[in-house]
This record gives sequence, C-alpha cells and structure tokens, in this order.
Amino acid sequence: MAKKSKELTEFTIDELASRRRELKEEMLMLRVQQEAGQLENPSRLRTARREIARIETILTARRSAQKA
Repeated sequence: MAKKSKELTEFTIDELASRRRELKEEMLMLRVQQEAGQLENPSRLRTARREIARIETILTARRSAQKA
C-alpha cells in the first residue's frame, strides 16, 4: 500500500532505502506481468513509481541536510 509523505518522513534513511529497493523489485515484477498480459491492477505501477519518487525526494533532502 502506498505511503503518504508524512508517514515516510518518520522512517530512517536505512528504512527508506530498504523500502525503495522493495518497490523497485515490485516494479520489475509488475512490468514483467504487464508485458505478459497478466497485470490485474495497472494502477499499481503508477502508485509504486510515485512512492519511489517520494522516497527519493526525502532521501535527497536528508542527505543534503547532513552535509550542511
């Protein structure tokens, strides 16, 4: 299930990186299913992609804050 940005900000950097890795693996499986014509919920691709983007944004902000 997709997490909102507020929920994601409570995670540590390691937890966010782990979640990002899980989502990327899920995206791969969803793309394979889509190519095979077996994807039952096409909107899951979009929600996973957006959640990855949210995580990337939070990670970038935290890393830049650590450098400053």
